[in-house]
Amino acid sequence: MSLPKDYGIILFDGVCNLCNHAVDFVIQRDKKDRFKFASLQEPFLEGFLKRYHIPNAYLDSIVFVYRDKVYVKSRAALEIARLMGGFWSLLYFFVIVPEIIRDPIYDWIAKNRYRWYGKRSSCRVPTPQEAAKFLKPADFL
Repeated sequence: MSLPKDYGIILFDGVCNLCNHAVDFVIQRDKKDRFKFASLQEPFLEGFLKRYHIPNAYLDSIVFVYRDKVYVKSRAALEIARLMGGFWSLLYFFVIVPEIIRDPIYDWIAKNRYRWYGKRSSCRVPTPQEAAKFLKPADFL
């Protein structure tokens, strides 16, 4: 993969409306271009997922890869907030809450996200303005 190590890679459920709103939220606040995005449904990610030992069980979760470390579920959200900087980095304080408490809350939201927020019929297509923030197959050559 040819991306610099300073990028955080956010992998998300491309058909989930909640996930897409979260991606929009991060994109709007990513003034330092710290993040790249891709839908977990993208076929070209298969090798990347294997390289980082990301099991299919996490395909309904957010996955964050930063400096060759993989974060999932609530820890992924906290790491993203930390890297966003400013006020959002204060949310990283919640890392002191054990995962055994954080992740069941995350799982409950993830389990109900389609019912509460809906689902798209196909994966998100980035706008021309967003295109540079989304990973493409050529990034993995």
